[in-house]
This record gives sequence, C-alpha cells and structure tokens, in this order.
Amino acid sequence: MSGNSEQLPVVPACEVTSYQQIPFHDDDIDFRKDTRHPTIKVPVVLAERKIQIVLESDILLTPAATEIKRVTKNVFLDQVKLVPVKFKEIGDTGYFEVRKAKLYVSGYIRKNIEYSSSSCNGAIRDRIADVGFSGFTELTKDDFLVYPVIGISDSSKAQFLNDHNETVPRLDKYFFQNQVKYNEQPYGELLGANFYELDFSPVAVGPEASFNRLREKIVMDLYLKVLQVQQYKFEAKRVLPHFEEGTLG
Repeated sequence: MSGNSEQLPVVPACEVTSYQQIPFHDDDIDFRKDTRHPTIKVPVVLAERKIQIVLESDILLTPAATEIKRVTKNVFLDQVKLVPVKFKEIGDTGYFEVRKAKLYVSGYIRKNIEYSSSSCNGAIRDRIADVGFSGFTELTKDDFLVYPVIGISDSSKAQFLNDHNETVPRLDKYFFQNQVKYNEQPYGELLGANFYELDFSPVAVGPEASFNRLREKIVMDLYLKVLQVQQYKFEAKRVLPHFEEGTLG
C-alpha cells in the first residue's frame, strides 16, 4: 500500500440475538368416518377450447418512430356467451342437455409499443393501443366434456263455452298456467394466450427515416374454459377429527 493511502476505520459486526428452537412432537390426527350422500352445487367445466383469432390493424405513432424497441401484449375478454342450437331431453323432466352450440367471444388485445423517435438521444416513446376482436365458434357434441343443462319454460291456456249457449265460446274467461325454469348461465374463464405477430411500416423507409404508421398482423391462440354451475349427488366419506379421551371424552 502507498504511504499516502487513508486507513479506513474497522466497524465491528452488529450483534444479533438468536434462540435455539425446541423440537415438538407430532402425531397423525385420528379421524372418524361415516358414509353420506351429499348434494353439491359447483362450477362444472363444460369445454376447454383453443380458439385461433387472426387480426390485422394499423396503429398511428405520434411522434413518428425510427425503430420499434419492444411490444408487449395482454388479452381482455368482454364476452363469452353460449347459444344452444341442438338439444336432447333428459327423460321427461323438461330439462335438456345441449348437444350443439355457438360460442360467441369478443374482447381486445391491449398492446404496449415502445419505440425510439428521430430525436438524437431522445426518450423512448410509449404507445398503448387496444385491438378489438369479435366472432364465434361452434361446439359440437364431441367438444363438450360435460353437456350444458337448460330447463325450458312453458305456458298453457284453457278456454270455456258460454254458460247459456254451449255452441258459443266465452271470450272473457280463460285459465292460464305458466311454468318458469331459471337456468344457470354458462360463462367463460380466460386461461391464456399465445401471440404470433408481424409488425412493419406499410411504406418502406430507410435506416434513418421515420414512419408514423405501424401495420400489425397478429395470430392469437386463445385458451379458455366454458363453465356452468350444476348440482350433483354422490357417495362420499364424511371425515371428522377425533380427540383423545380425557375428562371430556
């Protein structure tokens, strides 16, 4: 070391208080089991589908860009709606299994575009754009893991003859009966998405030239679940913890 080097003071280490932990003894809990037939109402997965969506869009950049640095994407769903078109009745219950349906899907891809402008040593610019999509796909019998269930409402009307002339109907007297079944609405759940994208200026530009329009060709594989709340009855073992006997046992 040089004779002119400054000697730094030695700082002692800070003391830390520690404690040795005492090991505890543990055993399995004893359980008492009995057979029950519970009824549960839970979301059931009707279908899991991969839907390919192909989009093309133009996005304006202000100020103009000279180079695209990074593009990140997320997908947001506004609608996942199941419209049944083919049915099979479950016995004579008035409830039907859906064997074919149209699945309407709409939403948008939220894009975050980072790019550099023509300014020397300029800041990185940021452009957020929402690219919308809307369409449908068809679910057939083999696409369903579990069939959706729908109950059909009905109404009937009875008419009467005139009290004094049995050849004439009464137009002021009717009997009505209405039966309404309220159904659980199938709904969607977003699982994820794969994006395949080509971004370019629709007008060819030189290395130092700028452009203010970005054309995007996107192929998105959208992964989603379709669910419906349904009711099931099954055999199960009910399990209750059992404590050792003592003065309260």
